[in-house]
Amino acid sequence: MKKTCFFLSFLFIAAWLVSCGEKHFLNDGNYRRQIREQFEKRRNEADHRRQALFSVFDRTDLTQEQREALEFLYAGMPLCDLVDYDGDFFLQQVNAAFRARDAFSWGKMIPDDVFRHFVLAYRVNNESLDSGRTVFFDALKERIRDMSMYDAALEVNHWCHEKVTYRGTDGRTSSPLALVKTSWGRCGEESTFTVAALRAVSIPARQCYTPRWVHTDDNHAWVEVWIDGKWHYMGACEPEPELDVAWFTGPAKRAMMVHTNVFGLYGGPEEKNAQTPLYATINLLGNYAATRRVAVRVTDVQDQPVEGATVKFKVYNYAELYPIAKGASAADGTASILSGNGDLVIWASKGNMYGYAKSSPAQDTVVVKLNRTAGECYHEVYTLDVPPEQSVTPPPQEKKAANDRRLAQEDSIRNAYMNTFMPPSDAAGKTSTEHQEKSFLHKAQGNWREIADFMRTETGYPYLSFLASLSDKDLRDTPADFLRDHIRNGAKADASISEDIYIHKILSPRIALEQIKPWRSFFRQPAIAREISGEQPDAEKIIEYIRRHIELEDAGNGYNCYITPRGVYELKKADRRSRNVFFVAVCRSLGIPAQVEKAAGKVQYYENGQWKDAIFDERDVVREQPKATLTLTNAASNLVKPAYDTHYTLAYFKDGDFQTLNLEGNPVTANFPYRLQADEGYYRLMTGSRADDGSVVVRSEYFTLDADTEQTFAVTLPEAQEILSVQGRLDMNLEVTLTDQSDVTLQKLSGGKGLMLCFVDVGKEPSKHVLQDLPAVRKALEEWGGGILLVTTDVAVSAAFDASVFKGLPQQTAWGIDSSRVLLQTVTKVLQSDFRDHFPLTVYLSAAGDILYSSAGYRIGMGEDILKIIRLEKKHFQ
Repeated sequence: MKKTCFFLSFLFIAAWLVSCGEKHFLNDGNYRRQIREQFEKRRNEADHRRQALFSVFDRTDLTQEQREALEFLYAGMPLCDLVDYDGDFFLQQVNAAFRARDAFSWGKMIPDDVFRHFVLAYRVNNESLDSGRTVFFDALKERIRDMSMYDAALEVNHWCHEKVTYRGTDGRTSSPLALVKTSWGRCGEESTFTVAALRAVSIPARQCYTPRWVHTDDNHAWVEVWIDGKWHYMGACEPEPELDVAWFTGPAKRAMMVHTNVFGLYGGPEEKNAQTPLYATINLLGNYAATRRVAVRVTDVQDQPVEGATVKFKVYNYAELYPIAKGASAADGTASILSGNGDLVIWASKGNMYGYAKSSPAQDTVVVKLNRTAGECYHEVYTLDVPPEQSVTPPPQEKKAANDRRLAQEDSIRNAYMNTFMPPSDAAGKTSTEHQEKSFLHKAQGNWREIADFMRTETGYPYLSFLASLSDKDLRDTPADFLRDHIRNGAKADASISEDIYIHKILSPRIALEQIKPWRSFFRQPAIAREISGEQPDAEKIIEYIRRHIELEDAGNGYNCYITPRGVYELKKADRRSRNVFFVAVCRSLGIPAQVEKAAGKVQYYENGQWKDAIFDERDVVREQPKATLTLTNAASNLVKPAYDTHYTLAYFKDGDFQTLNLEGNPVTANFPYRLQADEGYYRLMTGSRADDGSVVVRSEYFTLDADTEQTFAVTLPEAQEILSVQGRLDMNLEVTLTDQSDVTLQKLSGGKGLMLCFVDVGKEPSKHVLQDLPAVRKALEEWGGGILLVTTDVAVSAAFDASVFKGLPQQTAWGIDSSRVLLQTVTKVLQSDFRDHFPLTVYLSAAGDILYSSAGYRIGMGEDILKIIRLEKKHFQ
């Protein structure tokens, strides 16, 4: 008996010791209970994928720490991740995060909450997910192993710069590994990649966004890293010698909002613009700029507070009022955010009533009265001021010089890889087919082998037209097998449908901004096709299937990720955008032409020679089919030709606010006058003119389009206060050395008409924006006939610099080298400017050498600015 009792006691103690050895990942008991409750909710919501997603929890080797980490991830997952990935994928994410934490000395210093939200979290933004965490850890672990956490963060960014550089592209976010394969992307992709690389080596990181600047058009994304208890910022793939140094330091001091999305249930100290069990949007503006509390009180026409009104805090950008934050009014009608020291437009609505007002820094509380309804015709002009420009102290010159040498070396590494891509096609001596194939291979960049493999096997199909229906980014990051699924399983062409509609609206897998996935063969399975559409393809039956079986859940799919069409079918839930793509995907799979119409985002199918709206619920009834004609003309008073999305936009009224029509790139808008077939309804035509200090004068015209009518409106740019003054004079006999080593005077380059002189740092995003802006106004600058001189300096130029990579510049553009900075120092001395390497520095010189314009640092629309100065010069001095 004693032996038996001893043995049982031994087993009890052993079991107790084992249980004590099981570490918690979620150490706070209350937080652990909240996560468990949310996890169970997500488990029920994803019941259709129980085996693929949740069987990982049945593994006997799963530790308590792994289990709780997985539960945390599942509890915060957007719907797209619950449906499009499996449990093994997420366990790999957990194991990789734990391995990195244990591999580096700083891993044990990271607080639990910082680790789970900013290291373990696998998602950064709306990117496609991949195994980059493991790949990046293997590539970086030895490179940073013996470094401090601070130096390791800088080194990871240098590695990122070796792999990726900035180039503008569309709004879909490629996965981190796809970006490495291509070697370039926009700032949102660079920052997603850099955050992924930092998290891969257990350095807490988050992507920060200013949703829109106010002093210039555009937005920007960058990275914050947590180092030894404090958050610091860095430019993604733009390494500097120190943290908290970047070209956007100055612009960020003028921002009205900087925010980030935090994965999961977050209880951090930052102000939250939004809070849900799945994610939080936290306000980080105070890390960069002076702030103020923007307080709003919403009232009705009797001055009584309105509860539950939608309140949007808006800034002017790209000729529209864009919301940088939104919320709902409390019982006393109030709402507020933390923002910057510039003007905002506060827009509030409830039911069929709306109102708006301007908020300026001097005001305490802005009252917005809901006193407007759709239909009132009027116009208004107002000015929106922006936070003033502030000085920025650069790092020590010796550190910057050493960093620039590293950047040059990293450029050469990346360029050597990019030289393995297919070069542009030369049509000479090639057939049309050969030329098109070479062009697609060039556009595919690092993905060219996949596209080559696809073309090699698909010659029996209309493969060239099919590839032409895709975006350039699709060519860069879509595997060959995904494309084969679509072209091989495409419905046969119908003689009653044009080739263009067949290729673009049936065969093409490109629908909106979703990642292309292989869904076509799945929906063409007879049993699934009959379930959704009946015995014959029928768009109305597909719509009815969606109404009955697909639950709409916008709140559950944060991060603006698309659920794949197959995922929508399996989960039986979707946000609105994913549901729309699902409908189009099913229709195209079954041979029904369908689209998400670009201008207003309507979901449509093609029947009996016309496009019909797919109506899933009352909110989708946007308007009737087009019933009115709108003609837009160019006002004679305009100094520049207005461009859509730059100088003006057209918006229709829906759900208490105006929704901008997406007409960017529409050939109809290329020349004035032009006519649009528009649906009846209430509209706003908005134009804006920006002054040199960034402030903008806004003009809005509100009008109603009635059925079977035709109306004409002039696109009239308001006059911003532009004072043309001489800021200094430069000797036009100064010589500059061109890249061909010849010397030429500024006078000769000006052609007797004037000279745009721009000092650029070709490796940094602000200078690249100038080089992208100029092609947009190439024709006008060539007609002007003056000179354009782009100059690199010893700091800005890298050994790998090649001017030929910048395409589409005006033909008179010349490149100069100012290696000793003589010309740069001469210009800054004349301007009495504390330049501090805030590239690009742009000046406009009259033929006599008078400096009539100057701009330093980040600015969008430089080409338009120069044209405006040229026309003002003619107006005032000739």
